[in-house]
Amino acid sequence: MAEAEIRGGILTDTVVLGLRLMLGASMIVHGLSKFGNPGFVGWMESFGVSPELAMLIAAGELVPGILLIPGIISRISASVIAVIMLAATVVVHGLESFAGDNGYELSLAMFAIAMFFAIAGPGRLSVAHAVRRLPRFIH
Repeated sequence: MAEAEIRGGILTDTVVLGLRLMLGASMIVHGLSKFGNPGFVGWMESFGVSPELAMLIAAGELVPGILLIPGIISRISASVIAVIMLAATVVVHGLESFAGDNGYELSLAMFAIAMFFAIAGPGRLSVAHAVRRLPRFIH
């Protein structure tokens, strides 16, 4: 019985909130660091990515990160982040090394966390849950 109480209780809600805040803050920092950074654009061009698409990727990290923190449009935001993190894992890191300087462990972990929110939603400690008038797929 204690397990069921913990699973549906404040501890679970707090952990989900913490994961959402961590992912949102990480994506904001990653996205902001790319704007106005000619090194990022040049680096992305080395992968065949146009400067416009590079800025779209930066926005795809920043905006969903901002929306995740309060828990607004979390499923869509998390889906965008998951796509970007999967691409980072496969294209940028090339699955060469799990850990280290060019390791893909961080992007893979962020992908997994984003997939959790894309499937499960933002949790009960969110604006979307408090409002409850938004369609469920938007939570």
